[in-house]
Amino acid sequence: MLSIAYFPPVEFFALLAGKTPVLLEAHEHYCKQSWRNRCRILTANGPMDLNVPVIHDGDIFHKEINEIRVDYTTDWVRRTEYAIESAYCSSPFFIHYRDPLFSILDSGIPTLWELDMEIIRFFCRKVGIPSEPGVTELYTGIDVEIHPKKPSSYAGRPYWQVFRDRFGFVPNLSIMDLLFNEGPEAICYL
Repeated sequence: MLSIAYFPPVEFFALLAGKTPVLLEAHEHYCKQSWRNRCRILTANGPMDLNVPVIHDGDIFHKEINEIRVDYTTDWVRRTEYAIESAYCSSPFFIHYRDPLFSILDSGIPTLWELDMEIIRFFCRKVGIPSEPGVTELYTGIDVEIHPKKPSSYAGRPYWQVFRDRFGFVPNLSIMDLLFNEGPEAICYL
């Protein structure tokens, strides 16, 4: 079992591309400061986290992840698209994926679960993972916890990154970093 993630890190997709089928936990409680509503990209100023604001109505920490609603009262979609465009406009494959990816962000998907799942499906298709992950029907727990505050044991191979000359290779960024820089070869790195 794996928790949902927003523009998940490369490690997440390495697990999806593995031989063992992966289920996403659809009934866990929301957890702040996790990959569920944040991702990390590499910009001209170094690694940067992008966040999806959620509506804090009642006690969201006791709501299931599939009930958490995205807060569209702020301008986060435009800021996110601008940050992604600024970071990856010079990457070799960004132009091929930009419009369909931005259309997901622009669609106003109401819940964090649905937004994350649309993004995961998009990247599964574009990276070349043959099937999307399954989803739990009841709460079963998380087997593998990928968390931004915990060190990752993922030791993926380095690939070309736009700002590698400034920062060296930065591992385990959002899957968009790998796809925008390696395109169809991204599956080889997973």
